[in-house]
Amino acid sequence: MGASICGGAQSCAAAAVAQETAKAQIARAIRVFMIKAMPKNSADAKNFLFEISPPGEASDVIAARLADEVAAQFGPRQESSFTLTARDEAGALIGGVNGVVHWRWAYIRQFHIDLAARGQGLGKALLKQVERFARQNDCVGVYLDTFDPGALAFYQRCGFTVAGAVENFPPGAARTFLSKALV
Repeated sequence: MGASICGGAQSCAAAAVAQETAKAQIARAIRVFMIKAMPKNSADAKNFLFEISPPGEASDVIAARLADEVAAQFGPRQESSFTLTARDEAGALIGGVNGVVHWRWAYIRQFHIDLAARGQGLGKALLKQVERFARQNDCVGVYLDTFDPGALAFYQRCGFTVAGAVENFPPGAARTFLSKALV
């Protein structure tokens, strides 16, 4: 007889319950449904299958197909990530930027200055370094987004202009997109 992978009847029962619970959670998370689409002015009906599922192979295929289509129209993204850090005299990390360069624009994904280091010119100096980096990488501009009204005012003082906003995102605020041309 083979050895049991459970440590007795109670652990096997608990494992079975956990497995069934996991299956039920997956079943709730993955919803598959059919709809019948009726094209306007047509007797032809088509069935479409829609599925909401966790990221995986289908997600990768969708991303690759879109990337191919966009690249055919605008050229490849040629995306490269970057991190720019700011440290104090002791070498402690006190701020930084995570971003990406694509299509000759530098996107600031995350911009953070420690609370104790704010109000001392570090943020402005960090943005100047991002702009310097962007120019060195043949970028024509820098763009970013923020939820914070104080950060919005700061970026505007640094020469960024509002490109658009999504109201009530997050709830009660707005996600504001800003850009700054470098040429």
